[in-house]
Amino acid sequence: MKVGIIRCQQTEDMCPGTTDFIVAKQGKCAFEETGPVDIIGFLSCGGCPGKKAVTRAQMLVDRGAEAVVFASCISKGNPIGFACPHFEKMKEAIEKKIGPGIKIIGWTH
Repeated sequence: MKVGIIRCQQTEDMCPGTTDFIVAKQGKCAFEETGPVDIIGFLSCGGCPGKKAVTRAQMLVDRGAEAVVFASCISKGNPIGFACPHFEKMKEAIEKKIGPGIKIIGWTH
């Protein structure tokens, strides 16, 4: 399966996404259901309130992503312990834009 990951722009300078890549490659954590996946893109949400995440998710799908994944920095607040207050709204908007054929995964690790 090919996935595109959307991460929090505010945590980019604190986290290089290493664990996201490891768990995706190994098929662990959020990827236990899918097994190992290929990451075809790794983008930020574009900054608060995450409006750019919608067009970026579509861009990932247009480039072959079969699933759009929210990195845990957005949904769980890793590594700073503060989840994105815009996560649910972002997720809803992306689901509406990309349609039902693309899987949404709400976290990575």
